[in-house]
Amino acid sequence: MNEPKPLLVIAAGGTGGHMFPAQAVAEAMLRKGWRVKLSTDARGARYTGGFPHVVEIEEVSSATFARGGVLAKAMVPVRIGAGIMGAILQMRRDRPKAVVGFGGYPTIPALAAAKVLNLPRMIHEQNGVLGRVNRIFATRVNAVACGTWPTALPDGANPFYTGNPVRAEVLARETSGYIAPGDYPMSILVIGGSQGARALSDTVPPAIAALPTELLKHISVSHQARDEDMARVSAYYTEHGIRADVQPFFNDIPRRMSEAQLVISRAGASSVADISVIGRPSILVPYPHATDDHQTANARGLVEAGAAILIPESRLDVDTLSEQIRTVLDNPEGAMRMSRAAQGQARPDATEALVELVEHLTGVVPTS
Repeated sequence: MNEPKPLLVIAAGGTGGHMFPAQAVAEAMLRKGWRVKLSTDARGARYTGGFPHVVEIEEVSSATFARGGVLAKAMVPVRIGAGIMGAILQMRRDRPKAVVGFGGYPTIPALAAAKVLNLPRMIHEQNGVLGRVNRIFATRVNAVACGTWPTALPDGANPFYTGNPVRAEVLARETSGYIAPGDYPMSILVIGGSQGARALSDTVPPAIAALPTELLKHISVSHQARDEDMARVSAYYTEHGIRADVQPFFNDIPRRMSEAQLVISRAGASSVADISVIGRPSILVPYPHATDDHQTANARGLVEAGAAILIPESRLDVDTLSEQIRTVLDNPEGAMRMSRAAQGQARPDATEALVELVEHLTGVVPTS
């Protein structure tokens, strides 16, 4: 009789920041012969379309104190408690070899149940500062996998630097060589994220327009802007004779990034990981309203390595940004050093590192 495949329970909240690394690990563990269940709430279940169909989706009762009125907040402990009891019963029926949480309130039931049942368990934190739920469990799990290094952790946590998984399209561009700035066509990629794009849309176009004419004539721009900002951003570039492609979302960011001499971006963990793996000089403007200023922590590794220039939004103005853009594009040797330094911070093997950590915790290394 064949032994049943070992079971991994993955718990994740319903955002891309939580779901993408969860999906990457699920796919890798399936290839290695594991069964995988995803534990999330009803909101998270709407974001599971990319998961392999063999991953069983378990909806748990969970809630957050961040949304809803007084009554909804009063019911949060009740709903989470019900979710924990349900997770305990489910894990007693089908006992997992390990439980991995990727952040968000929907991870509480699975991680709490694993603690009660004394199962091997770990969390993955994408950002350089622990999210609220991961902060609760950091000293209650066997390992904390850190996507950003260094990550601020409480005493008693057991950290491992794994990096953040990146998409296959990003990995495919890892070996695309960097073309340093010069007297030929150059590209700037501007990516801001849905929440943080407004400040970049206000500042980047005039900062580029303020560059010397001899430099500006070689530049084209790919600028990601919110729907409501697209018309004015596009019009500004056109009025100033700057070649620009302005869209609310680029489906081919890895290609555009690999072709860019400079990336201007917020410092979300996924963006920082992409910039590192592809290896491009960057100007990072952390989103100031990110929880616990975690985007500044995300940028720290690239900045300290000399791969990126950090401009806090409080100091972001046209003159400062234009000067920093010129610093990169007028210095080919320096830009090349920034490119190499960025790749020196990369963890293209992040998914494999997470899988190895799961196997280490459980002692299970099955073959498919």
